[in-house]
Amino acid sequence: MVNVVGVRFRTAGKIYYFDPCEFIFEKGDMVIVETARGIECGEVVVANHEVKDEDVVAPLKNVIRKADEEDLKHVQENHTKEKDAFAICLEKIKKHGLEMKLIDVEYTFDNNKILFYFTADGRVDFRELVKDLASVFRTRIELRQIGVRDEAKMMGAIGACGRPLCCSTHLAEFHPVSIKMAKEQNLSLNPTKISGICGRLMCCLNYE
Repeated sequence: MVNVVGVRFRTAGKIYYFDPCEFIFEKGDMVIVETARGIECGEVVVANHEVKDEDVVAPLKNVIRKADEEDLKHVQENHTKEKDAFAICLEKIKKHGLEMKLIDVEYTFDNNKILFYFTADGRVDFRELVKDLASVFRTRIELRQIGVRDEAKMMGAIGACGRPLCCSTHLAEFHPVSIKMAKEQNLSLNPTKISGICGRLMCCLNYE
């Protein structure tokens, strides 16, 4: 058996598992962890527990420490810098005349990389944009194209039911949704009635 702890980096984001080492964590604790893309700060959503060796996705990265006040202050500073980076990137997109919609910006905790999330109808040649952004921020730049469902998850909104979107509040992952699910519930097959703001079939058809 292996001792693990579950950590989430975004609201309703995917849960990743880490080796807590000698630490004991409770749900809600903020931790500094080693990830494939560098050092990150996340929230413990699954406290220490044991799982079978075969259920572990190797290699299991380590929790470095529990986040302290300085770490949390750094996270807030990064959020402020993300807003500035968003505005700068918008200007650069306009300058290069690119057909893309900027959705979100994310600094890694260690500031070794800035990720820019965007949507576009087709492929976008953003090589010159990356060079431009790298010259401004002096760090690694990654532009990541996402789909409309991911856009809705990141942006958040109020659904037709009058509640916040499932994807932005509690759905960690997207699952296939089919028109058959609406038929089995005797729902109207009018696309406007069973589609979310992303234009795709509503995720809640899966479980309501």
